[in-house]
Amino acid sequence: MSETTSWGDTDPIRKAAEHAAQPKPKRFFKRAEIGTGENGETILLLDDRQARTPAKNVLHAPNETVGRALAAEWDAQVEFIDPGAMPLTRLLNSAIDGVSGQMDETRDTIASFGETDLLCYRASHPEALVSRQTEAWDPVIERMEHLLSHRPVLAAGVMHVDQPDGLKPAISEVLSTLDPFRLAAAFTVTSITGSAFLALDAIHAGQAPDSVWHAAHIDEDWQIEQWGEDSEATRRRAFRRTEFDAAMLVLRHAK
Repeated sequence: MSETTSWGDTDPIRKAAEHAAQPKPKRFFKRAEIGTGENGETILLLDDRQARTPAKNVLHAPNETVGRALAAEWDAQVEFIDPGAMPLTRLLNSAIDGVSGQMDETRDTIASFGETDLLCYRASHPEALVSRQTEAWDPVIERMEHLLSHRPVLAAGVMHVDQPDGLKPAISEVLSTLDPFRLAAAFTVTSITGSAFLALDAIHAGQAPDSVWHAAHIDEDWQIEQWGEDSEATRRRAFRRTEFDAAMLVLRHAK
């Protein structure tokens, strides 16, 4: 796997676990709603006061759709505020406090996933698993070839294969069109799925969250079918899905 950026010690999964282990502050506001900031941005208001990020920047969303989801996330807090259960808030905080100042580094980190992308490493058997991967992944690879002007190299098994020299720069170039919100969301989708290609496909082909999630979990779902579910693994997967859904919301609406 690729290393995270320097702001990436706020890796979505690890950071949520850290938040969950910390003492939780009591809810200090009666209502959460959105408003309009000085520059016309959609801001979060807690009892008519502007909410702030950990770095004391104004907490804002890329548009009203994401802003309403942000307000709902805060309003869902009951007696205590649990940052570990607020994936959208954490994502927007990262975009504002971290990614906005490290755009090049974040693009490079995402692009690095393309060198060992999940979709490039295929099972050689059994036939049913090979068929599932082919059906879900080959169309994405075709779209990536068109988008990046380089065809990713596929391999059977887990032995590393070199990708075309121009592939990583091409991914970075495509990512250069994203604002900090969408870039932070792309990082989250990439890190959860293990695939920069699935993140790019979600952006440029408009893939639905369920479709992207399914493609990322073909191998895991196959294992579950063969050996059954593990309760702890199921819990972790459900948690990852909340992080994923928050990121996909931003990717699909922060245009």
